Amino acid sequence: MKLKKQVTVCGAAIFCVAVFSLYLMLDRVQHDPTRHQSGGNFPRSQISVLQNRIEQLEQLLEENHEIISHIKDSVLELTAHAEGQPALPHHTPNGSWVLPPESRPSFLSVSPQDCQFALGGKGQSPDLQMLAVYSLLPFDNQDGGVWKQGFDITYEPNEWDAEPLQVFVVPHSHNDPGWIKTFDKYYYDQTQHILNSMVLKMQEDPRRRFIWSEISFFSKWWDNISAQKRAAVRRLVGNGQLEMVTGGWVMPDEANSHYFAMIDQLIEGHQWLEKNIGVTPRSGWAVDPFGHSSTMPYLLKRSNLTGMLIQRVHYAIKKHFAATQNLEFMWRQTWDPDASTDIFCHMMPFYSYDVPHTCGPDPKICCQFDFKRLPGGRINCPWKVPPRAITDANVAERAQLLLDQYRKKSKLYRSKVLLVPLGDDFRYDKPQEWDAQFLNYQRIFDFLNSRPNLHVQAQFGTLSDYFDALYKKVGIVPGMKPPGFPVLSGDFFSYADREDHYWTGYYTSRPFYKSLDRVLEAHLRGAEILYSLVLAHARHAGTDDRYPISDYALLSNARRNLGLFQHHDAITGTAKEAVAVDYGVRLLRSLTNLKRVIINAAHYLVLGDKDAYRHDPAAPFLGTVSSTL
Repeated sequence: MKLKKQVTVCGAAIFCVAVFSLYLMLDRVQHDPTRHQSGGNFPRSQISVLQNRIEQLEQLLEENHEIISHIKDSVLELTAHAEGQPALPHHTPNGSWVLPPESRPSFLSVSPQDCQFALGGKGQSPDLQMLAVYSLLPFDNQDGGVWKQGFDITYEPNEWDAEPLQVFVVPHSHNDPGWIKTFDKYYYDQTQHILNSMVLKMQEDPRRRFIWSEISFFSKWWDNISAQKRAAVRRLVGNGQLEMVTGGWVMPDEANSHYFAMIDQLIEGHQWLEKNIGVTPRSGWAVDPFGHSSTMPYLLKRSNLTGMLIQRVHYAIKKHFAATQNLEFMWRQTWDPDASTDIFCHMMPFYSYDVPHTCGPDPKICCQFDFKRLPGGRINCPWKVPPRAITDANVAERAQLLLDQYRKKSKLYRSKVLLVPLGDDFRYDKPQEWDAQFLNYQRIFDFLNSRPNLHVQAQFGTLSDYFDALYKKVGIVPGMKPPGFPVLSGDFFSYADREDHYWTGYYTSRPFYKSLDRVLEAHLRGAEILYSLVLAHARHAGTDDRYPISDYALLSNARRNLGLFQHHDAITGTAKEAVAVDYGVRLLRSLTNLKRVIINAAHYLVLGDKDAYRHDPAAPFLGTVSSTL
């Protein structure tokens, strides 16, 4: 009915326009100044022309009426064949659109033989499905006291009498490969000093531990150190003092990065570790990506990691999971019917990964145990209560204060094993901080461990030390599901760190760089395929000595630049302008080099006689504009 009304109105409008046009023409003839000047003697030829035009207009109007009649008949015919159902989209009384049923299905059924997941059935449902969790939460942001985004935590003093609390303090330094400064600037100003001090300070006490995740920085440092220092690093890794966590080229963003680039940077890092240190990462560490995708645990699981840690999750989710002791879970893909994608995940409960928000729920107290903030330093505690160096005179009081925070934090988890990160952005860049943190904490640990009545065992540890202790406590081997722990499916987007501060603008910010990332990705894959094909042909033909094997270095550099851009402050667009430009130059340089690789490969492949191939850099096979990058 709606369409019939529209057709009628349209026809009436055309008729009115035609009549009005005719009226204007007649009126013009009657008021024509030349006609009045000639004393009203209007030429018969013009009158004849006017009559012909009027006849044409009448004919057009008649044809228009015929068209409208045909449309009306078509609408009536469609309505009659719809068996009472409207054949065209129409409005319902509530204002929404309703689409008519299709005459034939718009999809094809999938045969079970064509889909391995269809063969497995639905499997067991997860205990926590994130879409359902989000629908349950009020997101009311109530004041939780000292833990502003949480709640008050209490415990009974004798809760650990039968099973002592086991605490692993994990020193770390989060190094962004570009953010306020460029990648190179960060390396020369801070990162190289962190790693140099690490080698020296870790060897002073075998009880010390440290973790590192950004292989992009580590490889640059490795290329500039002596053989003796490299051997010392291998010893630290071998005896468990230093752990390489995740092992990716960067700690990637998980919202904008394409899965190909996520895999590629992970492979690049893992291959570097295997080649240079002979180690394979066991645990994942992601404290700074702005929300977490379910793709990342899948990739880590397929890379043979058995545990992972995440931090930036909406504060309402953290509060809900803390209240229900669901901060540790087996993360499963939504399409997984047989739990083959499960990986154990630890979610940090508080606001940030810095020291004030990792020892327990009260940042005012935790900040007092960040010994880089001792009086006289460059940074202090915002809560106006500074740390105090640990001495024989105050160790009992300070240890009890810290233990109270450890116990409260442990109440949020299901086991009596506790993880306490100790670090922040670009920490441990000076030897003085290494001494301040490790010496003061060791005095506290020695006091706690020497008091059996406190029922606690505290020590420095790596991320895998913590996971291993937890697996041992619950009686399983790494990779298995701990008894009594939930299974979760879904992701952790969008992220808000406080109030209504949602971190979603980075999904679209700096779109040119996001587009350039995808262009480079496509060229890299094409260049890799062509290079591999050409190399196989050249080796078979015995001409590989004439092919520019150096093109492999261009491929490797492009992979690393693409991997660098997956960093959570690069592809997101959250870095400073000068840093974004630096990323762009790297991407463009790699894109130019990949075109050269593709041209060289095309030159070789199109030749019928491979023996005639000669590589001449001065005269490329396909002319390109040279770049000064």
